[in-house]
Amino acid sequence: MNNWIKRNGTHLAVIGIFLAICFFYLTPAFQGKTLGQSDVIGAQSTQKEIHDYRAKDTTILWTNQIFGGMPTFQIWAPYPNNLTTHIVSAVKATFPNPVDTMLIFLLGTYFLFTVLKVNPWLAAAGAVAFTFSTYNIILLVAGHSNQAFAIAFFAPVLASIILTLRGNYLTGGALTAFFLAMEIRSNHVQMTYYLMLAIFILIGIELYHAIKDKTTNAFLKSIAYLAGATLLALTVNASILWSTYDYGTETIRGQSNLKQTTKEPSNGLAKDYVYQYSQGVAESLTFLVPNAAGGGSGTDNLDQNSHVAKVFTAKGATDEQAVGTAGQIASQVPGLSMYWGPKRPFTFGPHYFGAIICFLFVLGLFVVKSRLKWWLLGTVVLTMLLSFGGNWPYLSDIFFHYFPLYNKFRAVESILAVTCLCFPILALLALREFTTNPDKALLLKKLKISFYITGGLTLILIVVPTLLLSFRAFDQTEGVNILSQAMKGDSAMANAISNALIQDRTALERADAIRAFILIAIAFGLLWAYLKQKINTTVMSVVFFAIILFDMWQIDKRYLKDASFQDKVDVSQVVAPREIDQFIMKDTDPDFRVFDMTVGPIKQDTYTPFFHKSISGYSAARLKRYDELLDNQFTNSVNQDVLDMLNTKYIITADQKSGTASMHANATACGHAWFVKSVKYVKGADQEMQAISSFSPKEEAMIDEQYKNVVEAKPISFDPNATIKLVNYNPQHLVYQTGSTVNSVAVFSEIYYSKGWKMYIDGTEQPYYRADYLLRAATIPLGNHKVEFIFHPASYYVGENISLAGSILLVLALGGAGFAEWKKKKPEAKKA
Repeated sequence: MNNWIKRNGTHLAVIGIFLAICFFYLTPAFQGKTLGQSDVIGAQSTQKEIHDYRAKDTTILWTNQIFGGMPTFQIWAPYPNNLTTHIVSAVKATFPNPVDTMLIFLLGTYFLFTVLKVNPWLAAAGAVAFTFSTYNIILLVAGHSNQAFAIAFFAPVLASIILTLRGNYLTGGALTAFFLAMEIRSNHVQMTYYLMLAIFILIGIELYHAIKDKTTNAFLKSIAYLAGATLLALTVNASILWSTYDYGTETIRGQSNLKQTTKEPSNGLAKDYVYQYSQGVAESLTFLVPNAAGGGSGTDNLDQNSHVAKVFTAKGATDEQAVGTAGQIASQVPGLSMYWGPKRPFTFGPHYFGAIICFLFVLGLFVVKSRLKWWLLGTVVLTMLLSFGGNWPYLSDIFFHYFPLYNKFRAVESILAVTCLCFPILALLALREFTTNPDKALLLKKLKISFYITGGLTLILIVVPTLLLSFRAFDQTEGVNILSQAMKGDSAMANAISNALIQDRTALERADAIRAFILIAIAFGLLWAYLKQKINTTVMSVVFFAIILFDMWQIDKRYLKDASFQDKVDVSQVVAPREIDQFIMKDTDPDFRVFDMTVGPIKQDTYTPFFHKSISGYSAARLKRYDELLDNQFTNSVNQDVLDMLNTKYIITADQKSGTASMHANATACGHAWFVKSVKYVKGADQEMQAISSFSPKEEAMIDEQYKNVVEAKPISFDPNATIKLVNYNPQHLVYQTGSTVNSVAVFSEIYYSKGWKMYIDGTEQPYYRADYLLRAATIPLGNHKVEFIFHPASYYVGENISLAGSILLVLALGGAGFAEWKKKKPEAKKA
């Protein structure tokens, strides 16, 4: 035991330092405070019904709380047969959020650098550099925990793959399976997709060298282990992947149903939506100088000393008034915030990789001999070009149109999460070269060249920044015009504010450029002293760890401050029902919908679902048909017929003069289900959408002709005295009692989703079909019957069985690899 501690003492010390970093950086988290409360509260609105029913049924896979009804796969769903579910739960139970994620970042990246044979203190420096890249920190602040969790596993996945490619097949393969399973379980397909792009480049370069060095047998063996590991990771996550795939084809990321009355692409998201958050080309200078583009869209940098504030104080305003007015303009007028880059509608902050890391990355391009350099450079070039999106669309358009799945992801700048890992990897490989390459004269020459490049760039940004940066937003002229109108035509004042803002942006960039130059000079001096043998490897490594931590910590505190944390609050303390909400909640009917027109855009409503089943909501994975319905029937005006068929029992509006919310009951709401007098057949989604633009939903059903054979399998008629009643409600098990003297078509005010819902009449499964564009309908035989709709998707339940088998195999693989490593080291232990 003592020998083990002695052998691993440095690693244990590093882990202890990581824990201390988490404690001091995230102290409020240990005091019970949290980040991203607004996002958490918004998410809770979509989960309201799920949690209400969890006490009765632990597996709730459908909710009617938002957008009329949708699966819960991307909202909240349990995956108990997945091993990684329990690991994630254990980690989160041990460490408060976001300490758990930060520790995975630090330890996973440290593992990667250890695999790359970087000494422990430099490995720790690399771990800090990646973990504290501003994008990762901003994700934590914003509450995008799944995305941050997915990025945290980038490094250990890559480490395990490199282990396998270097011949440690069993251990590398088992670890690849484990970490890839954790990556997939993070449930952020976009981040995993971007990681796969980097892995494909790595495999391609390894294949080239295997052919060149005639080591294809060893390469193919490693690929076989990696393929097995990938298959195992997919198997462990079979339930979540299968469910997500099935559901994804029906969401806004799936194929359009409309062909003539839509501007949407036939498959995937609209290009403008995908490119909405595109990195500016010149904005990439923020990798080196964080405020090169003005920082975030907030108003933190507009204090009483800003040029904008002085414009107002020169007019007689107090400092407080000047700061308040400047902040109001920056937050409300387009193009007049401190951030002047192309991202709209806003950005939390820049992608800053660290001045020291950027300097070392350039140095790595000159001194690193490993073929990993070409993998890292290729990945950096690809990811940077793709991050430009609409700002440099030439490559992005190729990916958008021709690469599988690429057009299903938005915010293309997020691919820089891969870039910000590649930078510290090459940077630390450069430092490793300094500790292993005996040719000090060559290293000194390359060191000087790297300093001239990065130091020279920062000097340009200090002395003549306008040579590279405009400091003027693309919509600044529009903002000046808006401001001039708001100031009753005072264009001189509006232009003075605009010019002052440019001065503030320039000053902000220059201050950070000076800071970057100083840090680069320190790093240069440290390596020069090492080459001149004035300091040893340990001192050099520890100092690099300290200055990289200082660099990243100081910048990140601009975005993740102690004030960013909030006390945990009960939703009832933040979102309280209004009097009209309380009145509606007295209605004991278990299944009706509410349309609230007072809470903003219908697709961004996180208020109404707290209290009612709503036709609105917020979800990035809403059903495509429902989205198309909203666009066509609610954009220009509200279609009352559609409200009726959706059983919208209450409508909340605001008084145009007072703004006071009021409610009225919708007397024409169709109810839970009803028999229709007639059926009208339409051909295709466009005709169906047109048909429901004006119709009588209680009297007639609009049905696609593809269902005609099912509808008319038995002669149908209409009994005016027929009854159909909802007698038992559970979001995923609805029970109706019917009575009719003829075979009749019944329409159910429930959202149609064929991949999981089954209908039973008196216990026997029967077919059902779609009506009125997105509702369920069925032909009900004459007589009295019990009709049930049960949501039991095979993708989930069969997937869970597959996940269980995969989890068992993963445990066996990890156990086998551990045993093999123990046997390998046992003789060494005896010898010692």
